[in-house]
Amino acid sequence: MTGIALRSENLSRSFGGVQAVAGVSLSLPEGQVTALVGPNGAGKTTTFNLITGNLRADSGTAEIRGKPIMGLKPWQVARLGVARSYQDLRLFTHMTVRENVLAATETSSWFWQPGGRRAQQQREHRAESAMEATGLTALADARAVDLAYAERKFLSMARILAAEADIWLLDEPASGLDLSSRIRFGTLLKDAQARGVAICLIEHNLDVVVELSNRIAFLDQGKVLAEGDPQTILKDPALAAIYFGDRPQEAA
Repeated sequence: MTGIALRSENLSRSFGGVQAVAGVSLSLPEGQVTALVGPNGAGKTTTFNLITGNLRADSGTAEIRGKPIMGLKPWQVARLGVARSYQDLRLFTHMTVRENVLAATETSSWFWQPGGRRAQQQREHRAESAMEATGLTALADARAVDLAYAERKFLSMARILAAEADIWLLDEPASGLDLSSRIRFGTLLKDAQARGVAICLIEHNLDVVVELSNRIAFLDQGKVLAEGDPQTILKDPALAAIYFGDRPQEAA
């Protein structure tokens, strides 16, 4: 039976009078891709921020394999095996590709790391393997700022691979990718699934959602309206109307 890597219960967060997330409960099984789908402003990214400690929840709980994580700082959540990508990528733009990836293997902010030369070689091997998997080996010495957009996307993924996290939270990872890049991205996700990684992705390209996800959680106005098989959820006419902005207008 597939285990649950990450679980949230009734997460809520308001900004002033706006309820951004209203009681979101979510389970991420090992070896599966869960897609968060919904219109802009549905609360998808805010949910990620609450899980990873980038925002503090007003209420609710979250745990990683039974360990509570509410109140932890982002770096503490990361050390429990959670890796995240952002819409704006957040790369070290004036560092090289190799330096960016190596940074994801570091466990301390000090200039030296525990374990000596052998540990350093292991981190370098992880970085090289991540660059090879994402097609960036030939660009290892290029600065991140000089990369094409798709290459920056894959650099973000390379950092996640090098971190050896077993829970991935990916915010629009396939946006702006051409078909060949999307296929390469899909291969990365399928390989991770085979290793038992629990993946949650926010994605507006429904073709990508259908192709890569095992299940969907449909969010609107901070609430999970439906969960289930991608084909079933996306064929629901009421949910489609919400997604494409055709929801019925309330009577005045």
